[in-house]
Amino acid sequence: MSVELVAYAAFFLTMALTYAIMCLGLNVQWGQTGLFNVGVAGFVAIGAYVSALLTTPDTPERFGGFGMPIAVGWLGAALAAGLVSFLIGALTIRLRADYLAIATFGVAVAVQLVALNLEPVTGGPFGIGFIPRPFADLAGNPLAFSLANLALLAAVVVALYLALERLVRSPWGRVLRAIREDEAAARALGKNATKFRLQAFAIGGGIMGLAGAAQAHFIGFIAPDNYVPMLTFQVWAMLIVGGSGNNRGAILGAVLVWGIWAGSAGAFAALFPPGEQARAAALQIVMIGVALCAILLLRPRGILGEERVVSRHLGRLSQLRRAGPQPTDKETSRAGNP
Repeated sequence: MSVELVAYAAFFLTMALTYAIMCLGLNVQWGQTGLFNVGVAGFVAIGAYVSALLTTPDTPERFGGFGMPIAVGWLGAALAAGLVSFLIGALTIRLRADYLAIATFGVAVAVQLVALNLEPVTGGPFGIGFIPRPFADLAGNPLAFSLANLALLAAVVVALYLALERLVRSPWGRVLRAIREDEAAARALGKNATKFRLQAFAIGGGIMGLAGAAQAHFIGFIAPDNYVPMLTFQVWAMLIVGGSGNNRGAILGAVLVWGIWAGSAGAFAALFPPGEQARAAALQIVMIGVALCAILLLRPRGILGEERVVSRHLGRLSQLRRAGPQPTDKETSRAGNP
């Protein structure tokens, strides 16, 4: 296996893991709580631009350029996106289903338009370049640079996965699923559904902001065209294919759908002449749609569906039931003394 092939595989997986982080954030909102957010691109854009403004070098053309460390930029991106999600959720979280979808879609479009027109801050249509990249000192060695970035993103995904799995199996996570399944029943048990939904919306938005920051620093450049509604469609397709409500499914779906997207782009570049490639690129969306329909027909809950058992106590109860009734001390003594 050549060095170039290994470096490309590492690049591919790193990009896929940035989408996996977005899917984990959407899974908190939709998979666990049932919040229909179709404004994923907006929250990703907020994280990307905040981190870029915090970490890029000083420039007289626009606001920002504070030259802070990358870790500070990522933390600031997650906090900013989470705060914006909280504020938006405070206004829209009481909406249901399609109404919430319309509201979040409007937010994403507004964020994209602000990024496009607020040139003194965002660079406008020209975007922001010279975003510092992790392990920049290894840029002269493509293989080492790609593997180092892959290891960093893999560590972030694993840490998020473990944290979210712990939340899923906690009382907080069980309340979220109770609200998703029957909000009236959850309210009757004394749970503040609005508060829990708002918390899940803010946490999911913060994770999406972190994903935007990670992707921006890996690529080194951002522009408003990166955060169009197509990004939201991609992330939703990834979550549905992998399995909504399952964090492992969210990660698997991101890798598979990104593989289809990247592989089809290379295939179309080889099959179609340069003058037709822009038009043929629309077939990528068709391929994702066909794959999505096939998954829904064959496995309606996704490749890795939601795990219904989320408590260790339920597993112990099932073992006791399979073992059958155990004799009491009195029955044992009678058996020994007929």
